[in-house]
Amino acid sequence: MLKTLIIGFGCCACVLTIGILIGHFGISKTGSSTPSWASDVVRDVDEDFISTFLSEVDNMEIGDNLRELTKVPHMATTEGDEQTVQFMLKRWQDPETGLDDSWREEYSVYLSFPDPKNPNKVTVVNASNSVLHTLREKEVTYTPDQDDPNVVPAYAAYSPKGNAKGKLVYANYGRPTDYERLNQTVNLKGTIAITRYGGAGRAAKAINAAPYGVLGVLVYTDPYDINDGLMSDLNETYPHSWYLPPSGMERGSFNTLFGDLLTPYLAAKDHTYRIPVEDIPGLPPIPIQPIGFEDASILICALAGMAAPEDWQGSFKCNYNFGGPGFKDTSTFKDSDVELDIGNYETVKNSSNVMGVIRGSVEPDRYVIYGNHRDSWVHGAIDPSSGTSVMLEITRVLGRMVKQGKWRPRRSIIFGSWGAEEFGLIGSAEYTEQYFTKLSERTVAYINVDIAVFANATLRASGMPSIQNVVFTATKQVSAPGLESTSVYDNWIKYTNKTSPAHGVIPKIGYLTGAGSDYAAFVHYLGITSLDMSYTYDRTKTRARIYPAYHTAYDTFDYASKYIDPGFTSHQAIARTAGNVLIRLADSLLLPFNCSDYAETLEDYLKEAVVQYDEQLKAKNISMEPIKQAVASFRRAAYHMDEVIGSLDLGNESPLKVRMINDQLMLLDRAFLDPLAFPDKYAFRHVIWASSSAGKPTFPGLADAVQKSDWDKVHYHLSVLTQAIEGAAHTLTNAI
Repeated sequence: MLKTLIIGFGCCACVLTIGILIGHFGISKTGSSTPSWASDVVRDVDEDFISTFLSEVDNMEIGDNLRELTKVPHMATTEGDEQTVQFMLKRWQDPETGLDDSWREEYSVYLSFPDPKNPNKVTVVNASNSVLHTLREKEVTYTPDQDDPNVVPAYAAYSPKGNAKGKLVYANYGRPTDYERLNQTVNLKGTIAITRYGGAGRAAKAINAAPYGVLGVLVYTDPYDINDGLMSDLNETYPHSWYLPPSGMERGSFNTLFGDLLTPYLAAKDHTYRIPVEDIPGLPPIPIQPIGFEDASILICALAGMAAPEDWQGSFKCNYNFGGPGFKDTSTFKDSDVELDIGNYETVKNSSNVMGVIRGSVEPDRYVIYGNHRDSWVHGAIDPSSGTSVMLEITRVLGRMVKQGKWRPRRSIIFGSWGAEEFGLIGSAEYTEQYFTKLSERTVAYINVDIAVFANATLRASGMPSIQNVVFTATKQVSAPGLESTSVYDNWIKYTNKTSPAHGVIPKIGYLTGAGSDYAAFVHYLGITSLDMSYTYDRTKTRARIYPAYHTAYDTFDYASKYIDPGFTSHQAIARTAGNVLIRLADSLLLPFNCSDYAETLEDYLKEAVVQYDEQLKAKNISMEPIKQAVASFRRAAYHMDEVIGSLDLGNESPLKVRMINDQLMLLDRAFLDPLAFPDKYAFRHVIWASSSAGKPTFPGLADAVQKSDWDKVHYHLSVLTQAIEGAAHTLTNAI
């Protein structure tokens, strides 16, 4: 019995000892180890991965993308557009190089089209209504692309349907000052005005004309503004160079707002409330139609009346006159009228965004969004397919890395192929309206690459000041096309630069103050830090306001591959640069935003405002001291944030502290939003970057109010600015 007890106790002791040992070593092993997720939490951007990405971006892949995207015209909601939708989905759902997920998002949007049964027509008719001249309705064929049956005839989208007939007058760019000057010499009531592109928005050329009794408007591109004066397609213009042929006609959307016109501030779903069509603001009140400079020269060179001022003259081989109104007695058009027959119609149609996502591994609820619109007016090789071909190459390289398990970003990356941009930034605007709350709370940044390559001289970039630092970093790592020993950064600084008090001479980044592309809703409506970039031409060597084939039937693969970017190396440089920025925004442990750069811009804006307005405001007993103090407060807060960031030991910091600082950086631009600041400007809420008609490099609401001598509004905008800037400063300081 005793032996049994001894053996039992011995066994228990052995079991207990073994248990203690197992427990000890087990607890020691697991208790002292780092949790499996901890290494991901502190992971920073991988420079070796960026080098790999840069090396794998292939210019020939981009060229193949462009060739595929431009096979057919793909105006929004057409059969060609649906083909590009399917192409995007196929690429983003590819099992080897696709994204984590991809889908289409549809909206029912209000669009305007020419009526094929009642085509738009412009004629010169005499007193007995006999047609003396019919303006060209179709562009001249140089390649099979122009003969595609789906090439839409040139038209002004959202021009009202109707007939207008009257004596012709020349109104320069159709600005308010142009019509005012013309009206001093000519009675404009009952006339037709011919204007050139540039100087004012498309719709504004008709909106500005209507109060003077003008019945209709023609708009053309003058060779002076686009072709450096060249006009002959025998040896000067396309197909011999990049210049616009005489019959080229620039299509476009002639409305002044962005987003679906019937569903302001609401996503345009089938069930959405729609305002009455007659309540849509900002549309042309009279018919308007684009024509080629071939026909414009015939009309303008026949005009009677006084000679127009020197700065109204263009490149036609004649003197530009105001018009009698009407034509010279010596012209074959003597006593004749110009007649517009416009058959446009409006309809609600389904338009698709194609969306794709790579989910983040650590912060999947933080988004970096990269977007480009997909629709074009005709084949759209440059606008927008240069940008789409670049985006597809970026997703091919990154998608392959994800599929192979070699990489996954810290934050989620959302790709957007926006629909119906050409009709007024519709796809991107509807997306921001539908997902307003989620995007406002979670989006780190938006990158827009619309026209990736205008030409192949240098980079052009615009964005919030806080993002310039990451752009500079990226461009220093990419070789300039054709200049292997020169970086994009070093080439860029030769073309456009400025002197910064903090950085010395640096490339000049523009500001996103208007609504020229799909960044508009992200900047102005949501207050998201945004960037727009492209490769462009040397503006000291040409007067071209944009690449000459813009929105015409000549914007084709043939044009792009011969005259814009042979070899697609500028496309490659943009893909490398934009992709580099994208990776840094998605992968950096601490967001690479610089608040002091923002402070510098606010100080520049303030300095300009003081120089321009301080004396006038003192005379009205309005003080600028509060805004001066607000800008100084923002500078101190930015300096404080720099100190906090500089003192961080990122490898050992609390993830919550890093997340807190990132949220402060991410949300900075939201602090500048004021939904009541611009009641007359749809969806413009950002008090620093809103559009302005004053043309001054300073605070937009203040500049516009001073221009109108509305001193109550001046005081109001000073108060709005002061509060917004002070509020932004508070977001950068300690939490409490």
